[in-house]
Amino acid sequence: MKNLRYCFSWAFVIIFIHVNVLVTPYLTRAEGFDSVIQHPRSRWRRTRTRSKWVLYVGDYGAKGDGLHNDTEAFLEAWGIACSLAGFINLVFPSGENFLIYPVDIGGPCRSKIILTISGTIVAPRDPAVWLGLDQRKWLYFHGVNHLTVDGGGSVNGMGEEWWARSCKINSTNPCHPAPTALTFHRCKDLKIRNLMLINSQRMHLSFTNCMRVVASHLKVLAPAFSPNTDGIHISATKGVQVRDSVIRTGDDCISIVRNSSRVWIKNIYCGPGHGISIGSLGKLKKWESVQNVIVEGAYLYNTDNGLRIKTWQGGSGLASKITFQNILMENVSNPIIIDQYYCDSQHPCENQTSAVRVENISFIDVQGTSASDEAIKFACSDISPCEDLYLENIFLVSCFGGNTNSFCWQAHGSARGFLYPPTCFSTSDDFIRQNIFVESNHAIHSV
Repeated sequence: MKNLRYCFSWAFVIIFIHVNVLVTPYLTRAEGFDSVIQHPRSRWRRTRTRSKWVLYVGDYGAKGDGLHNDTEAFLEAWGIACSLAGFINLVFPSGENFLIYPVDIGGPCRSKIILTISGTIVAPRDPAVWLGLDQRKWLYFHGVNHLTVDGGGSVNGMGEEWWARSCKINSTNPCHPAPTALTFHRCKDLKIRNLMLINSQRMHLSFTNCMRVVASHLKVLAPAFSPNTDGIHISATKGVQVRDSVIRTGDDCISIVRNSSRVWIKNIYCGPGHGISIGSLGKLKKWESVQNVIVEGAYLYNTDNGLRIKTWQGGSGLASKITFQNILMENVSNPIIIDQYYCDSQHPCENQTSAVRVENISFIDVQGTSASDEAIKFACSDISPCEDLYLENIFLVSCFGGNTNSFCWQAHGSARGFLYPPTCFSTSDDFIRQNIFVESNHAIHSV
């Protein structure tokens, strides 16, 4: 069992200074979102300053007491907002709890809608509500362009009963799907900001087949034991920014999967959870790709993985042009890992003769403490080895004392700067430099 209390090293005097700069300003904002929307008496009105229509769900019958079903009121208000021309602000006021059942919110709309969630939207507790419905969806937006979701409020998936029924929690339970709390499908020019997402039934926030997305200043929270509760899931989406957010869940903080590209992730606090993941890719022999990803500025704490690329045997496609840089870690298992033998199955996976190609992957300025001896692992395919891997300024010491090490299988690349643990690439221009640094730095061996 990990000794979390004593898992600390001298290196974190520097790390915590960086973390305070990275995370503290956001935490201050996230703990107390300002709520400036006031409930009007009129059914809708046109604001004088910005000439925007403002609609309030309470004027369409929403009770906001957390007990009555407010779904129809939301749908009626959305229908009007979608039909009007111009800029529309649809408001869930602060201080109220709106019980919303599984709902399908469709576009296209004539208007550009700002969905202001200043109160709390809550899901039904009982999974039986989803009988006869798509159990993968709760709040499902599709085909809506120029949508902004804002307001400083909360979306609570009430996922406890779903977790208890999961086969990941109890292997005797049958494996069934569970809803993603907030899904955006085929949306363009989308902004999600200043929200708290809590205890989703499964994934918290998912973008599928979207274009031009900005997600910022979010708090995504669920217990470490909650199964499959990814924080932000990006699939078949192009042009994504995720920044200035805190994600603490039971699965990947951020997962980027099939056919996504031009993804920029910046200033993320991640942990607990499974780290930041590319993949899995290539399951069921599919062709899938993820390209042009930058993860810049992240602090990972108590995560099961750090920076991970995972692919299934038998698949095809590409994971390429991916850079992780300026990363701080504390008590992270598998801090740097590429796994082309990924197998999330109750049964062993058979060896396959094809693989997703992994190439042009960079890890730059990654430092912190590892909860496992193997701080760097590149387990690449015999058929399709990893090519053009690059390491620069890596400093990953053991959380419990002793040395860390690297593992390479069919991994080819180069390295520069100080590296600890030393790289395991078959050739490296910095071999002498690495070993001189390790042998002369007594602080590493005294941790």
